[in-house]
Amino acid sequence: MTLRLRLLSAWLRRVEKRRLARSEPEVARAHFERQGRRFRDPPYALYQEDRIGGIPVTWGSARPRRPEILLWIHGGAHVMGSPRTHRAMVTRIGAMTGLKAVLPDYRLAPEAPFPASHDDALAVWDGLVEMGHAPGTIILGGDSSGGGVMLSLLATLLARGQRPRAAVALAPFLDLTCSGDSIRDNAESDLYLPAGRIAEVCRLFLNGADPKDPRASALYARFPDCPPVFFQTASTEILRDDTLRMVAHLTAEGAAPELDLWGDLPHVWAMYQGWLPEADAAVTNIAGFIRRQLPALPTGGN
Repeated sequence: MTLRLRLLSAWLRRVEKRRLARSEPEVARAHFERQGRRFRDPPYALYQEDRIGGIPVTWGSARPRRPEILLWIHGGAHVMGSPRTHRAMVTRIGAMTGLKAVLPDYRLAPEAPFPASHDDALAVWDGLVEMGHAPGTIILGGDSSGGGVMLSLLATLLARGQRPRAAVALAPFLDLTCSGDSIRDNAESDLYLPAGRIAEVCRLFLNGADPKDPRASALYARFPDCPPVFFQTASTEILRDDTLRMVAHLTAEGAAPELDLWGDLPHVWAMYQGWLPEADAAVTNIAGFIRRQLPALPTGGN
């Protein structure tokens, strides 16, 4: 464990985890937005606001050189987060893979509960396809609650016969019944997420909907002809078992998911890229997976 990780872990456990345990959604949302300004942009990062499928989005790029794009659904417990909080990490991944990235500014609970986030993500996908981006040229990505939205979107697309190139899920929240043992077993060891708020998050997001609806809990979805999916999580976090069970679920359906399981790391520690060595290593693994899924560029490409 590096010195920076020790310092970050202490700060998250003693300050941020306690803050999340007591903050109302609107307060946590504003705080997360302020934190987003501290995440390090990669060199040559450019951001552009746009609308796709009627949904506000942010394009992030850093000298892109490939035709494929990365569609990333940000996390934030369904009640916070935005392209601004995640664009540095996602654009860093794009810089390491040659891709432009697009981050939807989808609607959040409690103002817009389920299925608003799924519908907005689907609208952006449909808009990208209408713009001329073939499904096989789009890589899906998402983290935490956004990883759950992303995998629910993937299931919807596969049911339609639309197959993205690949998908990346960082510590996704996949089961709103909260039946994973790690929610209880890792309540103390998780450096960031307070297990005691999970039920409230689910209530605000679901607004009375069935927690086993596949659009809400991707663990209960089907994934026919699933493309390669990369999962990254930490063994000590409360959402660990969502990842482990989804890996088993996809494997049972004939897919071949990749699992990048780490030790005592914070939830979605890749966010701290550019500052934390372990985060840089995590992003390197993510980018390596994506590069393995991309076809060779035509002769003369870069």
